[in-house]
Amino acid sequence: MYRQAAPTAFDALAWMPASSAAMSPSVLAAALATAILFVASLAPGHAWAQSAEWLTSGQRQALEQAVIAHTAGRHAEARRRFEALRKQGVPAAAYNLAVMHLDRQVPGANKPAARRLLEEAARGGFVTAQYMLAQSLEGGLFGAREPALAYDWYERAAVSGSVDAQLAMGTAHYLGRGRPLSAERAAHWYREAATRGDIGAMYLLASMYESGDGVALDLRRARDWYLLAAAGGDVAAPGKVKELDERLARVPG
Repeated sequence: MYRQAAPTAFDALAWMPASSAAMSPSVLAAALATAILFVASLAPGHAWAQSAEWLTSGQRQALEQAVIAHTAGRHAEARRRFEALRKQGVPAAAYNLAVMHLDRQVPGANKPAARRLLEEAARGGFVTAQYMLAQSLEGGLFGAREPALAYDWYERAAVSGSVDAQLAMGTAHYLGRGRPLSAERAAHWYREAATRGDIGAMYLLASMYESGDGVALDLRRARDWYLLAAAGGDVAAPGKVKELDERLARVPG
């Protein structure tokens, strides 16, 4: 499955994996540097900037400084700066503090605190936090697995524009895992992810149009989505385009 680097454009602001230890220092630094550029380039009213459009210029600058401190390994300073922003109601700050707890970069780091911070950021509309919380609850990071709550957060993130969450919701409905079995709802969420550029979702949606699974059978639409998937680099899609071209050539009229 192909995925974007981060669930949404805005969330590149503070994008970090659940465990940044899996990344080399140079890759982590590059990711955080990209995040800083996103802070400067966000435009008010952007569909994915709902958590940023109300930040003051001072808060944005403070967030940049906190990220820079973290990148440089100055964790005490980063924590202090993130805590100050958190008190001002900045969800990205709570998210970063949660990740620092999970990465054991703060004194007394613990998972219950990480969960509280992640929930705070998620409730504040920070889409990466919503998706990460869903993954954590589904995988049992904080203890027992909580699939029902996990899929509530997947859905909130999907509605907010997270491509990964949209894929998760599509698969949930397609398999009847965490959500009612529904090919129609699966197609809806795969379409949402496909229109945002996810190559895997394009292929899945094409196959549904090809078979009439959850949507009206439509070989031309199937071909179009396969063609887009092929243009994006899916290795199986070119063969499907050729196959459908041959089938459509035999259709009268």
